Amino acid sequence: MKNLKSILFAAGLLLILSATICYLSVKNLSRLHPVDSYEDRGIHTFSPYQVLPVQVKNTSANSRDRRMNPTKTVYMVYYRATDGSGYQWSKRALTRQLGQKSVEEGAVVARRVLDIPAEQSYITVEPEQTAESYTAELRQRYIIALCLSAGYILLCLLLALAIWYNKR
Repeated sequence: MKNLKSILFAAGLLLILSATICYLSVKNLSRLHPVDSYEDRGIHTFSPYQVLPVQVKNTSANSRDRRMNPTKTVYMVYYRATDGSGYQWSKRALTRQLGQKSVEEGAVVARRVLDIPAEQSYITVEPEQTAESYTAELRQRYIIALCLSAGYILLCLLLALAIWYNKR
């Protein structure tokens, strides 16, 4: 009986997680920009110029830890375009020392810049990606997450219906 309760508890937690993933997938799919809203600004080279600590929301698994420490410090390596175009990009470093080492080495990184005129902003992606491949990859990721979580919810509903039907 104890094993059954622990299995039902885990199944319930997975059901809540699946519902959350469904919601977030639909929300992100609806916010995804169409391909024609991006303008390709070409491939630019970026060089690191500083490492700064940044406060981000603590999303650790332990709820007590989140309550006691609502934010945590991470280190970001900031890059700027070497051609003077004004584009910037940042990447998370594991530690301040590793980030500082990247800055000291000064290794340039190539990134493709996709402009979003409607929002007056831009994003940078890997140089081999295009607006089409970027949006297709995001769309595929969200749809897979939606299908898997919806499948689990459907399986739980079918199981509950079968149990209810057998008891009746």
